[in-house]
Amino acid sequence: MQFVDEAIIKIQAGKGGDGSAAFLREKYRPRGGPSGGDGGHGGNVVLIANHNLSTLLDFKYKKHYKSQSGENGRSKEQHGACAEPLRLQVPVGTLVYNDDTNEELFDFTENAQELIVAKGGRGGFGNLRFVTATRQAPDYANKGTEGENITIRLELKLLADVGVIGFPNVGKSTFISKVSKARPKIADYPFTTLTPNLGVVAPSNRNPFVMADVPGLIPDAHKGTGLGIRFLRHVERTRVFLHMLEFAENPERDPIHDYEAIQNELKLYDQQNGSSLAQTPTVVALNKIEDPELAEICNIEYREYFTKKKIPFFTISAISGENLTPLLHTLADLIDQKYEELEEKPDLNDGWNPL
Repeated sequence: MQFVDEAIIKIQAGKGGDGSAAFLREKYRPRGGPSGGDGGHGGNVVLIANHNLSTLLDFKYKKHYKSQSGENGRSKEQHGACAEPLRLQVPVGTLVYNDDTNEELFDFTENAQELIVAKGGRGGFGNLRFVTATRQAPDYANKGTEGENITIRLELKLLADVGVIGFPNVGKSTFISKVSKARPKIADYPFTTLTPNLGVVAPSNRNPFVMADVPGLIPDAHKGTGLGIRFLRHVERTRVFLHMLEFAENPERDPIHDYEAIQNELKLYDQQNGSSLAQTPTVVALNKIEDPELAEICNIEYREYFTKKKIPFFTISAISGENLTPLLHTLADLIDQKYEELEEKPDLNDGWNPL
């Protein structure tokens, strides 16, 4: 499935039906009089959050949506039927903006939330409505009103508890495939991951949590270098970062330098977007450490730096699975702490499957 996280669509609600200017003419009712019914209301356009969706792909190819108009009123006091609303489903995590004014209209954060994004027109009154003591035979009726129309911009920000960030090719995709059922593309060249990946992680005897692996960052990403910072919006809502580093054979690469470079990109992103990614609680994992002796050396060489910053530090091997269990439990502890602060605890065992 293609991943699409932005879409601009035009919405047109249905027109209200016209009222009827009819008169009753039936046998045995010579004084029937006005009998025109009202027109039905036009259909609303409604956005509904669906937790089984993870992309805005449906809106990539179809850009115009219009709901049905209400039926016209008829004689014999028959009112026109109101049109059914047009319901469009969007993923949980979708933000809705008025594309003309850039005003945020709604933020879908829970399943089944609804937003009437355009209201249908009102049905017109039939001439039966205009009968008074001094006006016994009105011969006119109202027209139905036009429905609202609006151009909206949809932006998807994936909802996850843990966001995995780091340079390209440090093993993020391998890691998420090891600890969840997600199956991202894995290869030995940079920028293998071109779209975010979601996976549900379930450490033993702990609440499951959702992890998002975003495409790799490099210095000057905020200027558009590499894949830029487009996908950082998908970790704006995450409660914890897993900053993955690699022990590279290239002597010019240093894990601490890589960490500081990505942190600088987060700060620059915050300045541009008014977010606070650089303040997100972080756990650091130094990947590609298959040799126990090398792991001991790295612990001595790098742990002191992260300990001073009060950042949990692990040496791991995503391929062999070495040291992944304590890492996952540390992430679970931080997530539980964040939920306790917010006094909320979502139940991920309710059938939600974001994969």
